[in-house]
Formats: sequence, C-alpha cells, structure tokens
Amino acid sequence: MTLNELRYIVAVAQERNFRRAAEKSFISQPALSLAIQKLEEELGLKIFERGKNNISMTPVGTEIVGQAQRTLEEVEHIREIAKQGKDQLAGILRLGIIYSVGPYLLPDLVPALKKIAPEMPLEIEENITANLDTLLRNGKLDVIIIALPYGDAGIATQAVYDEPFEVVISKVHHWAKRGSIKAKELSAEKVLLLDSGHCFSNQVAEACPELERKGADIQQGTSFETIRNMVASGLGITVLPASANSARYRNPLLKVIPFAKPVPSRRIALAWRKSFARVQAVEVLAQAIAQAKIPGIKLLR
Repeated sequence: MTLNELRYIVAVAQERNFRRAAEKSFISQPALSLAIQKLEEELGLKIFERGKNNISMTPVGTEIVGQAQRTLEEVEHIREIAKQGKDQLAGILRLGIIYSVGPYLLPDLVPALKKIAPEMPLEIEENITANLDTLLRNGKLDVIIIALPYGDAGIATQAVYDEPFEVVISKVHHWAKRGSIKAKELSAEKVLLLDSGHCFSNQVAEACPELERKGADIQQGTSFETIRNMVASGLGITVLPASANSARYRNPLLKVIPFAKPVPSRRIALAWRKSFARVQAVEVLAQAIAQAKIPGIKLLR
C-alpha cells in the first residue's frame, strides 16, 4: 500500500469517474485503474463498484476512503511542519465563504489579513453551505466561513460575530415612516428572499415562522443585490443581514428599518477539519475579521 494508491482512491471517490480522477492525479487512466486493482487485491476486497455508467463505493470502501483521506492529511501535516519550519502562516490558505457573507466581509478582511500575515495569501471559494461542507471535508478547502449551527465531531468551529437582520423597503412603501417592524408583520407583505439553497433564507424563515404558513407571498432571488434592486423597483420588501446594509451598499431608493425586539440575527463562525494542521492560520483569520470593522456586527471575544 502506497501513498499514491491512497491518493488515487480518494480522487476516484471524489470524481466518481476513473478518467477524471486520472487527469486530476496526472497519470494515465490504465495506470490509475491498475494501481487501484492492485490495492484491492492486496486488501482482498472491492473498494469500488464499477457500473457501466457510474462508479460507487462499497460500504467498506467508504470507510477505507475516509481513512485514506485522514492519512493523507496527516502526511500533509508532516510536510507542512518540515517545509515551513513550523511557520503556519506561510503559504496559501484555501478559504470558503457563503454568498451572504462574502461580498460584505471580504473587502475589509483581505487587507486586514495581509497586514497580519503577509506571507499567507487567500484562495477564495464563494458557495452555499452544502457545497462548502463537501469541499472542506474533501480537503479542497482549509477553512470556511458559515452561519451556525454547523459541524459534527470531525469539525471544529469558532464563532466570530453575531449579526442582526434588518427590513429593507422602498422609500414609497407604507412602512416608510415606521421606526421598527415586528417579525410577524412580514407575512402580510410580499417578501423577497434568496432561493432555498441559501441558508440565510432558512434563518429568516425560522425567525419569522409566519412566512412558512400556506399562502404567504414569498418570491425568490439569486443574490442580495438582485433582491435589493427588486425592492427599489417596488416589487416587494426583503430582509438582509446588517453588513449588507452598511453605507457603501445603500440605495437612495431604499429605507432600512430595524426589527422590534427580539431582533432576529445569525451567528457567523469559522469551521475547519480537526485534522487541519495550521491552527495558527485559523487564529489570525479570526483576528483579521475582528480588525475588519464590519458595520452592524457584534464581535464575539
């Protein structure tokens, strides 16, 4: 059993295709297939079930691939220590971030991180939580920024800030002179939210359960900026996190109104695999978020 063989089975498990796994591993497909066959013969069992049009893992194969992933991470840990001389702030940090946080955090986070760790550039992936979770567990991302609750026994998390939700309406809306809005009042309006793949919409629905009742008028959009423009056009109202309503994103056709207490909010956190070697990199990432001074959020010390 070799490290290359472990890399090959992990690649096939991720790609579910021998050709793509071979390309990813920079070897020929016959060589990859032969190496995996050799490993299966050595172990005396099948790791993969090979169908005509698909590849799947056997039950024991799932366990073997999981252990192979952990083994490769430990090997990478050894290499990081040797290569960087225990300098965990050298080299790229692969960061994932949910769509509803990225545009409002990154412009201030990136320069703050450059000051703290100039030898640690970011490689950034914006996506929904479910996809970031897969990339993190597969080792393609090192750390992700998500909304809690999230994680399990194999994932470490560190909450970094709380963020209230706010109501956004057009300036000609009949609520324009209101000082606050109760969450239960939203169900009487046409509410524009992100599509269901985004966790933010689920958080709004949990905070405002009347929105889930039958007959509630909800329309979905693809991004906060699209929704903001729809609201400015008088097509409805929306709920946005406070960071998306700071001065740099304000539209003169819109008005932002706070919720009445209890104010709905979300908790944003860093998450990483417990086997991830560069814990100090996570620590400076949290420091950079604290120094970014994002309007509207409450930092957690």
